[in-house]
Amino acid sequence: MEEKKFKSLKDFYPFYLSQHTNTTSRILHFIGTGLVALTFFAGFLFHQWLFFLAIPLLGYGFAWIGHFFFEKNKPATFQYPLYSLASDFIFFYDLLNGKQDFTVKK
Repeated sequence: MEEKKFKSLKDFYPFYLSQHTNTTSRILHFIGTGLVALTFFAGFLFHQWLFFLAIPLLGYGFAWIGHFFFEKNKPATFQYPLYSLASDFIFFYDLLNGKQDFTVKK
């Protein structure tokens, strides 16, 4: 079976959402992305480059735990790294402002 090739973030985002249907995974993604943002700003605020080294560990660590243990799927980061990264922040914003829920109604 051939996988669909996404040519835009607008086309990719619905697929991204379909890969994030578990409540625990959604919470882990939210925490990880929030920590990435806080760590990024802390790095600038405190002028410490070590904060920037922690960013991938925080972002991917929380997300991949969500995928491997709760969603039981492969993170889209492996095939669509830029779309996936952008979607993480869109998803974070959508959860923050209530456009998305932490619990997916099936």
